[in-house]
Amino acid sequence: MIATKDFPREYKYSLGQKIKDELIELVVLIYRANSATDKKQHIESILERVQAIQLLMRLSHDMKILSRKHYAALSEMTESLAKQAQGWLNSSGKGRPERK
Repeated sequence: MIATKDFPREYKYSLGQKIKDELIELVVLIYRANSATDKKQHIESILERVQAIQLLMRLSHDMKILSRKHYAALSEMTESLAKQAQGWLNSSGKGRPERK
């Protein structure tokens, strides 16, 4: 991942690797949800994984490890992915009702 390539050495193999691992698991979950008959559990796991990734990115940004440019771009992507997953969950008829 390009964003973690410039992490300082002390964080590259801890926080940077954790972000990479979460992203890999996210891709696996998307694949599983796409091929599953009952998608609800997988999509809920996707949403949880996206929140974990967003938390790790925010932590990296707050610690000034992740640049504002990378943080903004990654935030847009994860937010879009979360919206898509929530829509997927809602369209399967098993989604959580939107809060008002």
